Amino acid sequence: MSGIQLRNVAKRFGDAEVIPGIDLDIQDGEFVVFVGPSGCGKSTLLRLIAGLEDVSGGTISIGGKDVTDAAPARRGLAMVFQSYALYPHMSVAANIGFPLKMAGQSKAAIDQKVKAAAATLNLTDYLARKPRELSGGQRQRVAIGRAIVREPEGFLFDEPLSNLDAALRVNMRLELSELHAQLKTTMIYVTHDQVEAMTMADKIVVLNRGRVEQVGSPLDLYNHPDNLFVAGFIGSPKMNFIKGAYAKEHGAATVGFRPEHTTLSKESGAIKGVAGVSEHLGSDTFVHVKLEDGTQVTARCAGEMAVRHGDTVWLTPEDGRLHRFDEKGLAMREAAPKLRAAGSGL
Repeated sequence: MSGIQLRNVAKRFGDAEVIPGIDLDIQDGEFVVFVGPSGCGKSTLLRLIAGLEDVSGGTISIGGKDVTDAAPARRGLAMVFQSYALYPHMSVAANIGFPLKMAGQSKAAIDQKVKAAAATLNLTDYLARKPRELSGGQRQRVAIGRAIVREPEGFLFDEPLSNLDAALRVNMRLELSELHAQLKTTMIYVTHDQVEAMTMADKIVVLNRGRVEQVGSPLDLYNHPDNLFVAGFIGSPKMNFIKGAYAKEHGAATVGFRPEHTTLSKESGAIKGVAGVSEHLGSDTFVHVKLEDGTQVTARCAGEMAVRHGDTVWLTPEDGRLHRFDEKGLAMREAAPKLRAAGSGL
């Protein structure tokens, strides 16, 4: 197992600078997730680490060894792609063992490693089947098994769950997290889904237009976002943002509060609005509210909230849960000024 270090790693395609220069440390055995919107450079960064793209500047080290110019096969990493890329005419066992066969290992060694990988991935009963006889989740596990048998220094996952339906995605998230707990191998995982990032990562790297916006644990980013981009990207539903008079009361250009950190009332509160659509999910209800200045916000309420479309409602963010941002969108960490009495509206 090895740590991975990036120093001023950059990538350009012609005149287009996709990644302007990134410094990043990935510790031995960490599960790190690259997350961001489409086109933010996360897959390109993963391919640079894998050696599938040449860097335009900077250095990449694995286990303390400079591999910037090394071929992919010499980096000791195994990559799992979005598509399963299985050989349809081969059995599951043959697909998993194919890299070892190409490396010239003995049949006995291949069989041993294939059986061990299959046991880890709950594929033992499927070794004789062909890929067409498997579900999407099982096919993805075969692709992961093919990576495991190589006993790599680290695993690289490029949106491996995006072709699965919602239920399978949840199951595979759990299986990949359990796999990491068993193998204790460095893993880098790319996704645009911040829920995957929050539930799987030891450390999240939030990317935006090729730049690292923030690096930290899921709860670090959730509780202490560095800027408006991270605050709006991490969390589901996303953070509410308010400008104007209410933000100025708090000495900020913009204030943010999460839907789950606000109280909704039909009687009184800090911010006045009109209820729109309510989404009833059983244990939670999401009430979408339009404020007097037209800003749309969301309140997460427990159970069945008795609010009708068009009702006047009041929102009150929880004490200590309000996030303040300056004119540049950067988080303001110092204490907020004391406010006048609540109920002043927006």
